[in-house]
Amino acid sequence: MKKEEKEKNKKKEKQNKKIKRPELLAPGGSYLKAKVAMDYGADAVYIGTPNLSLRSRAKLDYEDMEKTIKYAKEKGKKVYAAINIFAYDDQYDEIKKQAKFLEEKEIDGIIAADPGVIMEIKKYAPNIPINISTQANTISFHTAKFWHDIGAKRIITGREMSKKELEVLMENKPEDLEIEIFIHGAICFAYSGRCFLSDFLANRSANCGDCAQSCRWKYNIALEEKNSGELMYIDEEERGINILSSKDMCLIKELPDIVYMGIDSLKIEGRLKTEYYLATIVNTYRHALDEIYELFEKGYDLNEVKEKYNYKKYLDEILKTKTRNLTTFYFNDKNNKDTQDLEGVQYNPEYEFGGIIEKYNFEENNVFVRIKNKLIKEDIIEIIVPNGNILKLNIEKLYDEETKEEIDEVNPGTKDKAVYIRFNEELKKLLEENPNLKKAYIFRRKI
Repeated sequence: MKKEEKEKNKKKEKQNKKIKRPELLAPGGSYLKAKVAMDYGADAVYIGTPNLSLRSRAKLDYEDMEKTIKYAKEKGKKVYAAINIFAYDDQYDEIKKQAKFLEEKEIDGIIAADPGVIMEIKKYAPNIPINISTQANTISFHTAKFWHDIGAKRIITGREMSKKELEVLMENKPEDLEIEIFIHGAICFAYSGRCFLSDFLANRSANCGDCAQSCRWKYNIALEEKNSGELMYIDEEERGINILSSKDMCLIKELPDIVYMGIDSLKIEGRLKTEYYLATIVNTYRHALDEIYELFEKGYDLNEVKEKYNYKKYLDEILKTKTRNLTTFYFNDKNNKDTQDLEGVQYNPEYEFGGIIEKYNFEENNVFVRIKNKLIKEDIIEIIVPNGNILKLNIEKLYDEETKEEIDEVNPGTKDKAVYIRFNEELKKLLEENPNLKKAYIFRRKI
């Protein structure tokens, strides 16, 4: 077949390409966080116990895993468990135990990277699909084929891959092999998270889930004349600079290309993030992906979808969270130098996590909330509504949980501090306009 004819056929295939709806995968660092992620639009969550899943500070035990799996099944969602540490021999008894447990609970997949761990999973959880962790550094279709040949159902690629490299992977991978990529969240300074800096500086191994975040520390940079013992500091900041800290990945603008490519699962990082962060980020990506998919369904081609897709409104919503500076990392350009976060702060001067709504009283126009930050009478709060608009409300009155007396402000001085909030706006009317309001329970406060 002539080259021109091949190109013509390829172009025709692209025009007739059937666009599939990708899975939106979110972190579940606790049962509540997993629940928030699913309630706010995630198709699936990934979880893991602290000792086996590279997040030693994640608050999730076997009971929480069982509750999460049960909740997901009730909602028609999926759950994947991470056993993605690089294991020492004395950890294998726990790995076997957990693999058997996950087999019994019929989890949707186990994430792993260590070949020894993978072999144990195949032995003790033979009916559970294996998803190869990003820790395995898969960045080519050759490596993807290797994992497929030993029984992997899905590959979680290295964050280092560009759009062009992903396209090559998608065109050459085995047809039944699923591909998952990261679209949002923190980036490890080391290659695909394979880091030894934390172990070296703090005796806490990142590869066993106990990262001390050494790349986020401030460092002073100095020069020394050979063997003089005298240091000349060349940075101007007395407290040092965040020379090793990376910006957070954000591919909200690039979603049309990613959906068009046919990537199976789009992953958000952040098992240690707050419920507010999860509700905001998951809800935002849910809306964005739904908009893009609907545009493709209407018959628009990729360029037309990119023109019609207004990513800026979604980016504005993302920026209301407590986040580092953002980057597209290497997705668009492998020579991208805009990846370092020298400021090293996660701060939002305009918004903060307000609290969690536990009960609505539509008749009396109030809500009962567990607060996360200070609330003041006449504050503006924004309720994040699943599959709905953000609702801005004014606090008319605050009432103490115990005394029921009216107060002017409340501070989260004690754990689980709660108040009743009465709004200027009529909740009944808002419910009529926004039926999903009953399902909303995360709100932020405008500072």
